[in-house]
Amino acid sequence: MPKIVDHDQRRRELVEATLRIIVRQGLAGATMRDIATEAGFANGALKSYFASKSDLLAATYLFVFEATNRRVGLSTGHLRGLAALRAFASEVLPITPELHDEARVVLSFFAEVAQSPDHARTTRETMALWRTWILGWLGQARDDGDLAAEVVLEPAADVLLTYLLGAQTAAMIGGETVDFAGFRAQFDFVIARLSDDLDHSVGKSWNARDSLRGWG
Repeated sequence: MPKIVDHDQRRRELVEATLRIIVRQGLAGATMRDIATEAGFANGALKSYFASKSDLLAATYLFVFEATNRRVGLSTGHLRGLAALRAFASEVLPITPELHDEARVVLSFFAEVAQSPDHARTTRETMALWRTWILGWLGQARDDGDLAAEVVLEPAADVLLTYLLGAQTAAMIGGETVDFAGFRAQFDFVIARLSDDLDHSVGKSWNARDSLRGWG
């Protein structure tokens, strides 16, 4: 009797192998042969599941993105406004070794985006979802009286999204201000600039590294 192959499971195994290879060796080291070996497949078998390395990388990106969104759903489900926004950031910013690894995969995929309209569309769609969430939380914060009066929601959402993506790039580059505590402090600074309880008077100093409150 022919062996029944679970194609979805095989695809998942290849995606998970790709994730491990990229974390260990970077995108350049993620050859189809190495990925097949990591997953316990014959090299030629990969073509049955992914037509190209680019397609496999896209699937790995979506795997990471969907895993992030599941965590976000769990961490923000009982929150609103700025508290939800902080919880969201804690699942996106590279503030743990695991999230740092995920950032490596995301940036590897972004390197492919310029070469593929389909991958660019995938990225726009995923980022549009995050932008919608951020706008919703900012709107709640405004309704709750937690935002400074001068904050305009859409530009603020765009700045926050750009910062979160930029933080992933900074994590790969490294440096004194991009350790885990540094990213938390940076986000505290960004949120403080939006908050209604901040003194916005000219000359008011604010030390980001002195404010790590709100992070679990």
